[in-house]
Amino acid sequence: MQDAVALRSGGQTEEARIILLNLLAEDTENAELLYQLAWTHDVLGLEREAVPYYEQSLALGLPQDQRAGALLGLGSTYRTLGEYSRSREVLQQGAREYPERKEFQAFLAMALHNLGAHHEAMEILLKLLAETSANPGIKDYSKAIVFYSDKLDQIWP
Repeated sequence: MQDAVALRSGGQTEEARIILLNLLAEDTENAELLYQLAWTHDVLGLEREAVPYYEQSLALGLPQDQRAGALLGLGSTYRTLGEYSRSREVLQQGAREYPERKEFQAFLAMALHNLGAHHEAMEILLKLLAETSANPGIKDYSKAIVFYSDKLDQIWP
């Protein structure tokens, strides 16, 4: 499996996919293998084919770091397939389980935008910007950015 991951990392994604599929024929209950196969399909632009691999890998159980990657991958893939509600559910789950992994917030904001929840998406992005930016100007105004993040339409008297 490590050879396939190295091939994918080196841009030989189709070759990696073939190796992973051959390994899957021998071991259909390997969560890590299913996750790597899902990831490889995503890299190839085969999002619809990636979904069942992500779902199976999560159902079988993955180590925490791989679980986070699989949740993010599945949530993002659902979004690219237009399954925005499913995307939101998976990304919210990931954000709850891994609050320190801010990438969930960014991808969740995209799904919320697709669902027409623009205010919620903007609030998430503004808070994320204030919390994570190293830019001196953003740092200086982070409290104000967070304060206004859920008051974007409010007009002050």
